[in-house]
This record gives sequence, C-alpha cells and structure tokens, in this order.
Amino acid sequence: MSLTQHLSAQLPAHLPALQVVLPLLSAPLAVLLRHGGFAFAIVTAAAWAAFATAIGLWLQVGQLEPGGVISYHIGSWAPPWGIEYRVDRLASFVLLLVSGTAAVVLPWSRASIAREIPPERHYLFYAMFGLCLTGLLGITITGDAFNIFVFLEISSLSTYVLIALGQDRRALAAAYRYLIMGSIGATFIVIGIGFLYLMTGTLNLADMAVRLRAMESSRPVLAALAFLTVGISLKLALFPLHQWLPNAYTYAPSAVTAFLAATATKVSVYVLIRFYFSVFGESLVFHELPLPQIMLWLSLFAMFAASFIAIFQDNLKRLFAYSSVGQIGYITLGLSFDSVHGLTASIIHLFNHGITKGAIFLLIGGIVAVSAVRGAPSMSTTVTFARIAGLGKRMPLTCFGIVIAGLSLIGVPGTAGFISKWYLIVAALEAEQYWLVGAILLSSLLAVAYVWRFVEAAYFRPPPAGHESRNEASLALLIPAWVLVAATLWFGLDTSFTVGSALEAAQQLVRSGQ
Repeated sequence: MSLTQHLSAQLPAHLPALQVVLPLLSAPLAVLLRHGGFAFAIVTAAAWAAFATAIGLWLQVGQLEPGGVISYHIGSWAPPWGIEYRVDRLASFVLLLVSGTAAVVLPWSRASIAREIPPERHYLFYAMFGLCLTGLLGITITGDAFNIFVFLEISSLSTYVLIALGQDRRALAAAYRYLIMGSIGATFIVIGIGFLYLMTGTLNLADMAVRLRAMESSRPVLAALAFLTVGISLKLALFPLHQWLPNAYTYAPSAVTAFLAATATKVSVYVLIRFYFSVFGESLVFHELPLPQIMLWLSLFAMFAASFIAIFQDNLKRLFAYSSVGQIGYITLGLSFDSVHGLTASIIHLFNHGITKGAIFLLIGGIVAVSAVRGAPSMSTTVTFARIAGLGKRMPLTCFGIVIAGLSLIGVPGTAGFISKWYLIVAALEAEQYWLVGAILLSSLLAVAYVWRFVEAAYFRPPPAGHESRNEASLALLIPAWVLVAATLWFGLDTSFTVGSALEAAQQLVRSGQ
C-alpha cells in the first residue's frame, strides 16, 4: 500500500484531531510570515479544511447507531485518564455552524479589513481569527472539562485582540470591558470545574456524569452548578449579564462582529446544554432546583427588554447587537421547558440565529466598507440611521438582504427564524403554558418595530446631501453575505437538516440526562 493510500485510509479516523489542529497551526504560521496576503490564504484554507472536516464528522455520526458517539483518544492514554474528543449529533451540528461561518466570513473579510484595519496589522487579524476559531471548535469537540476552560481562554483572549483592532477608539474600551467581564466568567467556570473535580476525581465529562449520578446532590455539586451557570451565562450574554456585548459588537471590525455574533454566544449555549444534560443530569437541574423558573423569567426579560432597547438605538450595529441579546432569550427559553420540543427549539434557534445574524452584520459591513475611507476619522465606520437614509435605491442588494434577514428575526414564515419560533410555540403548548405563546408573539412585534426602522430609513427617506450616488458593495462583499441570506431562506423552507439534527440531538441529550 502506498503512502497516499495509507493516509487516505487513516484520515477519516483522525478527523476529530484535524478539526482543531488545522486552524491551530494556521495562527502561528500567519504570525511568522507577517504578510497580510499570505496570512489570509493560510487561515482561510484552514477554515475551509475545518469546514470539510466538520461535514465529515457529521456524516460519520449519522452512520452510527441512534445516540452513537465518536470517541477519539489523544495520545496513548485511554479515557478517562487521557484527553478525549467526543462528537455526537449536537457537537457535529455546532461544529458545522462554527466552521461554516468562518469559511464564509474569512473570504469576505479580505475586502472589509482593507478599510477598517491598518495594513501592517492584517497578519495579526488573521492570526487571532485562527486562534479564535481553534478555541470555539475545541470547546465544542473536547470531552474534558478542563480543556473546555483552556479552549475558552484561547477563544476569549484572541477575541479581545480582534475587538481592539477596530478603527474606532471606543473599540479599546469595549475590548477592556469584555476582558474584565469575560475574566470573571472564566473564573466562575474554572471554580465550578474545580468543585466537580473535587467531588468526582475526574475531568472527563462522560466519567464525571457517571460518578455524579451515583452520589447525592451535595453542597459542592450544587455550588459547581451555580458557578458554571453564572459563568457560562455571562459568556453567552444572558440578560442581565450582557453588558459586554453591545459595545463589543458595535465597535469591533465588521468581520469580527459577524463571526462573533454567529458563533461565540452559540458555543457558550452549547456548553451550558452540555453541562446541564450530559454532566449534571436533567433530574438535578430541572426537577430538584428552581433553575427552569429562573431561566424562564430571565429569558422573557431578555426577549422584551433588549428588543425594546434596540428600537431606540441610532447606530445600526448597536441596534442588532441588542437584538442578539433578545434572540438569546429565545434560545434559553427553550431550555426552560425541560422537554424534547423545547430543547429542539433551542438547538434550532442556536443555528438559525447564527446564520441570520451573521448575514446581517456582513451586509452592514458592506455599508461600512463603501462609506468608510482609509485613514478617515473613526466616525466614518459608524452606520447611523441618518447615513442609511435612501440607501435602498443606492445599495439595493445590500438593503434587500438585511430586510430578508430581519424577517427571519421576526419569525416570518418562509425564513429560518419562523422554524425556531414555531417549535418554541409547540413546546409552550405541550407544557400547557399558553400565556407564553402570547409572550413569544408579542416579543416578535418588537422585532417588527426595530426592523421597520431600517426599512423606513432605507426606503422612505431621501439620501443625505453628498451621498446621492453611493454605489453597491463589491461582489467580494456581497457574495459571502448573500450565501448566509440564502441559507436563511433555505433552512426556512427545507428543515430536514436543521430540525432533523436538532431533534436527534435533543432526544439523545434527554436520554443521557435522565
């Protein structure tokens, strides 16, 4: 057997390792080369390879028995002593979202950062992007509690730098605030993991779950659950722990905002789901403690308060940043139902909101790229409603894409957002909480209000003086953004992939948590 044939035969078995190694190697290479073009090529190739690897893992999981898991051992130590990567249906689903978003955002970023980041820092941008991607993929695939913290820090530290690269001076303040709050969240998480290790003597998540089932719900276990809940909730920006998010999304470079909005908070939700169902168990989290009621009310506050605040924002990126806080409320609302349909709704919205918000921020980035001038004051990158007046005629494809994605945030039939809210309503009806159906519909009207503000400004106002002839964004900016817009429509019409994967994942999690 030739070397090529041997590698081809062995490659599928090592996909879990390649999922993390490929983007990890791209980051130091980008720094060593110190050239923006080469760094772009290397990190983009790594992202596309990671996306292909995620597709391969998703297909491999589909070939297993229902509820099957891919277990990959790092080194020669078998788990629970050695480090293990574990891929089930939920993990493979989130891996697709993270790597697929990176594969779309990176080609788009080439034209965007030319106007938002000085050329001498381009290689640093791509190196940090590769590290951020590595951390998010590692969090998703690892089966080790401490490695969740390690990968979380890799993604967080690189994110702080990415945000600080923004042209606006306020990006530094936003990065600093995120660093402080993110460090507090990480501290809470590592304390929670420490309590779990104290009680179980293991860091392997699967082994930890088995040992926790065999012991009483002692105070250290409850303390671990409390620390992890608060720490992860801060990372996923659950209201009222969302204070870092609006400024981070508003002042970061457009490519960073799009990637973080589509992936970072979603991976944090994944971690919360993983600990709740796969480690602590459904009985402890949802039956013995009042966590479902707390999460229900925090979710409702997020859905209404954040969406209401969004209506009054003058900065378009800040408006949709507060929208993200509200949409996270829908995801956590599904968890509070403690049912297969509720968990399915959360997982679906985790994916659907990711592609929807990624599309919106890429399209807004196109507006920034067209209006910003290299070396101009930082205010040139601020997209206010005054500056988008009459934009519908001058940038029709960009504005129409934002409208379609906005309809998905509202939950209009035919869009991905409708599928998420439909399953939330089904879960509410199944739980006989009929008033929540009204709350979901009423909160959607707030989304109508802030999306309409964009429609009114872009299509029904005259353009400001001196901007009557602004052209459409380039194809390099439009094509990747419209890939996500098309996905928003596609997954609103064909739900076999999203609903099928989410339902299978929810059933597997509920079985493991009982």
